[in-house]
Amino acid sequence: MVKEVHAAHILVKGEPKAKEVMEKLKKGDSFDKIAMECSECPSKKRGGDLGWFTRGKMVREFENAAFAGEKGELVGPVKTQFGWHVIKVLDKK
Repeated sequence: MVKEVHAAHILVKGEPKAKEVMEKLKKGDSFDKIAMECSECPSKKRGGDLGWFTRGKMVREFENAAFAGEKGELVGPVKTQFGWHVIKVLDKK
């Protein structure tokens, strides 16, 4: 059972922007670069890296998506109270 996830994300205001970000990433654009340019979250300074977290540390929608994703997978767009997220699952343990 997965106890912790290491993830990065890009947070944007609307679903159309989140879908645009996802398309760029699928075409091979750099996650770090897009996070630094587009994300609304302070984590953008670290390329969107949120570090390791356990269940109960993030909002439910984000947490469920991150824990459901496979290592290396892009997940999203995911809507939360903060906006729309594109999540990259970096590792799991």
